[in-house]
This record gives sequence, structure tokens and C-alpha cells, in this order.
Amino acid sequence: MIYRESFKVQSRDRQYTFHDVTAKAKEIVAKTGVKNGIAVIYSHHTTCCVITQECAFDMSMTGLETLQQDLVNVMEKMIPECRYEGMYLHPGPKALKFAEEHDEDAWGCHNTDAHLRSSIIGRSETIVIEDGEMDLGEFGFIHFIDFDNTRARQRTVQVLVIGE
Repeated sequence: MIYRESFKVQSRDRQYTFHDVTAKAKEIVAKTGVKNGIAVIYSHHTTCCVITQECAFDMSMTGLETLQQDLVNVMEKMIPECRYEGMYLHPGPKALKFAEEHDEDAWGCHNTDAHLRSSIIGRSETIVIEDGEMDLGEFGFIHFIDFDNTRARQRTVQVLVIGE
């Protein structure tokens, strides 16, 4: 059995958005009837990523869970948010011209930090399905993260289930 389904999430403007997609992924796996196999939760957006992590229970002042805020803080030290033109080589003149021809604004192109963060963290998670359940451990959650905070937008989360 191979089954694929996608759903939408809405990211916020000017802040990193963490979407808990655990319940929806579990619902999709249950719908398939697969007892043993894998579920792949994937983003085709090159500025987004997917992780598994436990619930931190506590919230930071930004409204993120403390583990989520810790991840943002660590990433900020490694790959600072693009705050001014020329901070990164990307986007160059050709990329900006391409964006303009496709009705993208110049500010929205200055999301190099999001591309780099996603490339390091990864755009998918593969989770084992055993006895019809995703094996997330006792405290595991699946989060779809949008690191591109240049504007609010709708994102697509993809789930692929393979098994028997």
C-alpha cells in the first residue's frame, strides 16, 4: 500500500512558525489501515523543515514552546536572520530580476537564512509504523517549521504512507 495526502497550514508574518502536525499525520496513517511500514512527513518548500521533538510544556515570551525557542536561538547564532541587503550573497541580481518577473517582492527574496536552516535541519521525517501506530516514543510530536518569516503564507504538508 502506498498512500499520499497533503494538507495546508498557515504561517505567520515576521515570526518563525511551528505547526504541530502530529494529530493530522496520525489521522492519515489510521485512514490507510497500514499496520507495519513507514510514514514520511515532508515539505517541498525549501525554507521549511520537519522535525520530531517532545513537548516542552513551558512557553517562552515569544509564544513558542521553550524547546522551539531554544532551536530558534541556536539557529540564530549559527545562521543569523537576514536583516539587510548584502548580508548574504543570495539573492543576487539575477534572482531579484527573476522574482520581480514573477510578482515577488525584493524583501521576500531575502530569506537566505531560511533556506540554509532548512538545508541543515532537513525537510522530512520518516517515522516507523508498528501495529498501525506511528512510533513517536512516549513524548514525540511532529512539527512543520516555516523559517521564512518574510511574510505570512499558506504552506503544504505532505504525508506519504508506505506499508502493509
